Amino acid sequence: MTDTIYQRLRKQIDQYSVGFPATESGIEIKILKRLYSEEEAEIYLDLSMQLETPSSFVGRTDRDPQKTAEMLENMAKKGLLFRKRKADAAYYAAIPFVIGSFEFQLNRMDKEFAQMAEEYFNEAYLGSIADAISPLRTIPVKQSVDVSHNVAPYSDAREIIKSKDKIAIADCICRTQQKLLGKGCEKPVEVCFTFGSHAEYYLENKMARSITQEEALAILDECEKAGLVNQPANMVNPGGMCNCCGDCCGVLRALNLLPRPAEHVTNNYWADVDQDLCTGCELCIDRCQMAAISMDDEQLSVINTDRCIGCGLCVTTCPEEALSLVLKPEDKQCTPHASGMELMVKTAEKRGTSLMPLSMVRE
Repeated sequence: MTDTIYQRLRKQIDQYSVGFPATESGIEIKILKRLYSEEEAEIYLDLSMQLETPSSFVGRTDRDPQKTAEMLENMAKKGLLFRKRKADAAYYAAIPFVIGSFEFQLNRMDKEFAQMAEEYFNEAYLGSIADAISPLRTIPVKQSVDVSHNVAPYSDAREIIKSKDKIAIADCICRTQQKLLGKGCEKPVEVCFTFGSHAEYYLENKMARSITQEEALAILDECEKAGLVNQPANMVNPGGMCNCCGDCCGVLRALNLLPRPAEHVTNNYWADVDQDLCTGCELCIDRCQMAAISMDDEQLSVINTDRCIGCGLCVTTCPEEALSLVLKPEDKQCTPHASGMELMVKTAEKRGTSLMPLSMVRE
């Protein structure tokens, strides 16, 4: 019974976002057993990604009202569900593993779980992103874009922050995990922004602290100085924004394994070199998170546009101003998804999965 319930749980979580594929080692089942009790697994299997109250959930699943309400809240506190409060009511919904329950383990992350997650990422997750739509998108560092370009607000990290009333800042789960394994980098850790109801969730679960717009902008400046890539959620109005590095970030690590990561990133720019100005100092090579820059036979920088994700970090580090960001051709430009649900639906369509709970699917 135990293995059966966790196999069903894995299959359900695999329907969402970039998925939760099975492995030969079975490490994903060990992860699920650590995170969910059997009772919690049963609850998750009947939840959908649509927010609903405990009474609504109880009404369609014929469960005990008081016990179910307590379990839903406890699961939200453990980072196994998303919770949103409206007026006097709490609403709950199922979440993916990435981005979702993995990120929400910030307070429960220890060396054992860090190792389990690393084994799983290396065996399954890092290779699965090519078949999905990335849950994050890359936006260029503000100073890297020519002022003559009309940059949409959703492609400007500073404008995103200025549009938010409630902001919280949390430690990066990826950098936290890698540090526990004695790996990663020395870049700043408290760099992950959450907004609105996502900020409320992080604050209530004691995973973040509340900050002002001014504090957020100052943190963003430090992230850019440290060479971190601005990556908000892949939608017009994101609920969060990560600041990522190629050493630790699960998404960037996965993209780095692909021969043409630019094809899998929502971004309308890539870097360009004026070789008349380039002196071959190689600072841009060190700054690039995607190994997209190399030196040619004349020791001048060359951009591999198949690998460039358009973050602009090379532009802001070039002392000769030989690098710039240029718009991609129209047929390669794209717009972020209108909402988180649209992103989930489009990703499911691409992967050939369904967002409907498997318990509701009739054979």
